[in-house]
Amino acid sequence: MRAHPPAPPTRHGVPLTMGRPPPVLLLCASVSLLGGLTFGYELAVISGALLPLQLDFGLSCWEQELLVGSLLLGALLASLVGGILIDRYGRKRAILGSNLLLLAGSLSLGLARSLPWLVLGRSVAGFAIALSSVACCIYVSELVGPRQRGVLVSLYETGVTVGILLSYALNYALASAPWGWRHMFGWAAAPALLQSLSLLFLPAGAEETVEHKDLILLQRGKATKMDPGRPRYTFLDLFKARDNMRGRTTVGLGLVLFQQLTGQPNVLSYASTIFRSVGFREGSSAVLASMGLGVVKVAATLTAMGLVDRVGRRALLLAGCGLMALSVTGIGLVSFAVPMDSGSSCLATPNATRHTGLPGGTGLLEEPSPPPLPTTRGDQLEPILSASKQTRSQPGAGASAVTPMPAWSASSSMPPGPVPEHTLLRWTALICLMAFVSAFSFGFGPVTWLVLSEIYPGEVRGRAFAFCNSFNWAANLFVSLSFLDLIGAIGLSWTFLLYGLTAVLGLGFVYLFVPETKGQSLAEIDQQFQKSRFAVRFGHRWSSSGVHYSLLEASTAS
Repeated sequence: MRAHPPAPPTRHGVPLTMGRPPPVLLLCASVSLLGGLTFGYELAVISGALLPLQLDFGLSCWEQELLVGSLLLGALLASLVGGILIDRYGRKRAILGSNLLLLAGSLSLGLARSLPWLVLGRSVAGFAIALSSVACCIYVSELVGPRQRGVLVSLYETGVTVGILLSYALNYALASAPWGWRHMFGWAAAPALLQSLSLLFLPAGAEETVEHKDLILLQRGKATKMDPGRPRYTFLDLFKARDNMRGRTTVGLGLVLFQQLTGQPNVLSYASTIFRSVGFREGSSAVLASMGLGVVKVAATLTAMGLVDRVGRRALLLAGCGLMALSVTGIGLVSFAVPMDSGSSCLATPNATRHTGLPGGTGLLEEPSPPPLPTTRGDQLEPILSASKQTRSQPGAGASAVTPMPAWSASSSMPPGPVPEHTLLRWTALICLMAFVSAFSFGFGPVTWLVLSEIYPGEVRGRAFAFCNSFNWAANLFVSLSFLDLIGAIGLSWTFLLYGLTAVLGLGFVYLFVPETKGQSLAEIDQQFQKSRFAVRFGHRWSSSGVHYSLLEASTAS
């Protein structure tokens, strides 16, 4: 009998070449990381560019809202049609196409001489990053094996958080440069170009991995091929009982909705003003606190990368959701004792706010608000999106006449300082916010998109992922725009307590409906869903393949 050659050495299930991971694995990691970096940078860059844009173009509150919200418009459009493009033309082509669109959007922004060109550029960029975010997660999850899938897909979320911090650094460095905002927008093209270069050395999809021996090793020694005899799926099948597609859609929609309805877009975006309101009176203290939250996000996401393939997806979701419920409830209780102040936050008088001229014709406000902490994955609505609810232009009074509405502002008038008995509450609020950011960043943040890239059949995966992502953007819009109305109706404290209750409901949803998928190939996960009428877990029942499942009998009518 002919002896088989010895298996290549591995480390944590990853085949090694001369003691190092194969180059193809590094290429997959670079595609995921650079895609997230582009996404995060494009989201956060507006926080540094909006002030000089407002000064250079004399933008009113409504125009600022339109400029920021145009990214969301493009992203929503990508969520509606992007899935069709991904399934029809392939994941790799979709990513390359999105990078071309991003280059076009960056060019429009960098050369813009009027508001319409700025809005067009932001809309195109929003379409590009939303399309790329879906395609990247699906592409990487299909190329690699079950032991690396969790780490590499989660690497995308790590790239998002790093991109946010990178945008802060570049915004600060370019703040005094002539036409610095043009350079801010232009740098978004750099990671997109590097990602496109990495893609040139990777196959178009999982069905072509037979030509890449390193990828075959990552996929347990066999390439994944599309079975021509397996049933085809349409978009409408997502809502039918066939192969438990309705159950999969329930899991996907539940995750993205609870991710947003826990209020994390508002809690994170208003981090600086929360700190100010509870006692961090100095502007520098609020800014440093917000930057500290960004560092915490990166650290927590890296932690999730190391644990997602060890402790599993369910464990991270349950722990993260539980900690989010406790921490946001703590913020609500603190705000009962420490009242939140309000004031106008929209910069509606551009010509009156110039203080010192900068090269390029821009100026600085005497007391600029600390930049909000942009959040990730559909949390694109910076506080300026709520400007229409915070300030209203008076009819016939011109753009500079504004009636302030209840809102938070870093430059609002504050009492001279916190009373001594509020010192403990101030630090309690800090701890709660840090815990909230950490919980989201190792739970809902990375794991939601990992699960979505795993639970659907390959034929409809792009459309299903994009469909769920559209609800993510829509829910983000609803949560962000309803925030001030909710505060006006029930108060800030009860608003945070409501978010805490929603997190508890999300905890129950994860416990009952979300299965464990760690260590399973995409084909095995698909088979498990097909065998179960609805993916629900009561107790501690295990399937033969190691996936946590239980059966809940339901009507087979579709």
